[in-house]
Amino acid sequence: MKSFGDLMKQAQKVQKQMGELQGQLSEERYEATAGGGLVKVVVDGKQMLKELKISPDVLKDGDITIVEDLVLTAMGEAQRASAEKMAEAYGKLTGGFQMPF
Repeated sequence: MKSFGDLMKQAQKVQKQMGELQGQLSEERYEATAGGGLVKVVVDGKQMLKELKISPDVLKDGDITIVEDLVLTAMGEAQRASAEKMAEAYGKLTGGFQMPF
């Protein structure tokens, strides 16, 4: 059985590794498109929007709700990809132990 000191050292090690992992993930980019490429969204590993491209072709109909739906769809897909990667990376770090974050 590990002593309390050993457990604290292990917790500090995991905390340091998590900080490093967060830095790495924030540098990664996740891209998603909607409407056959009419809208492109890029988010980082923290799911923050980094790039939004809207093709002029999507504006030809004049219906702004189509543009809004395409942006939301692409954004949701990019954020989902980022969240999955983050969960996978944290799962490897914690050995599958569920952390409250």
